[in-house]
Amino acid sequence: MPISDIKAHFAAGGTAVNGWCAIPSALTAEIMGRAGFDMMTVDLQHGLIDYQTALTLLQVLQGLPAPVLVRVPWNEPGIVMKCLDAGFSGLICPMINTAEDARRLVEAARYAPLGGRSFGPTRANLVHGPSYARAANDRIVLLAMIETREALANLDAILAVEGIDGIYVGPSDLGLSMGFEPTLEPKAPAVLDAIAQIVTRTRAAGRIAGIHTGSPAMARAMQAQGFHFTSLLTDVRLFVNALAGTLAELRQSTAETVKGY
Repeated sequence: MPISDIKAHFAAGGTAVNGWCAIPSALTAEIMGRAGFDMMTVDLQHGLIDYQTALTLLQVLQGLPAPVLVRVPWNEPGIVMKCLDAGFSGLICPMINTAEDARRLVEAARYAPLGGRSFGPTRANLVHGPSYARAANDRIVLLAMIETREALANLDAILAVEGIDGIYVGPSDLGLSMGFEPTLEPKAPAVLDAIAQIVTRTRAAGRIAGIHTGSPAMARAMQAQGFHFTSLLTDVRLFVNALAGTLAELRQSTAETVKGY
């Protein structure tokens, strides 16, 4: 069944697999959106997508039965407010390392009295209805990315900030900050232990926990650890993997055929 309310879905014990759009194409976004992901995220940080393209992708994806989140490029009020005014159902913010970072994010993303978000939800009103201003603070999902040693040390303080609904783990940056090679499939025990600590402490605080993963096996393992949702690669990586695998299969079958003659 499609997710109509992300917070309620997870509060009821639900889990989800998140699709990730980094290619600035309405067609690839539609393909991703129709593939069967439970939720979708448009990436303005490391993807190739700017604000106007993100708006176009959102319009495409909101015609499909999955809530759409955005990862903003930075903890900057202007882009946070513009993305929410566009009508995204949730927001992921990178590099939230301290409780003060988290409070600045809440200030930009929540309406008064919880925050200081400026009112002007031009498209959000069209999508979410005239009661958007009253409902936004409760309905919009606000996730702080935990991806550094500093953030790990400050995790409990970040989770305690009112208005933060949960966290999203970036394994590559987390591993990098701990002295390891950046990867979406970490094998270093120290990084895996840090991830386990994050999900345990986040669940204990009653918050949502999400994580980016580099394979179906890792996604399954992270859900088994207690993550509410896992993001499976990105549209770019899925395309590259499929292309490489298909071409390798062709090369192998061609070589075997030639060898047989």
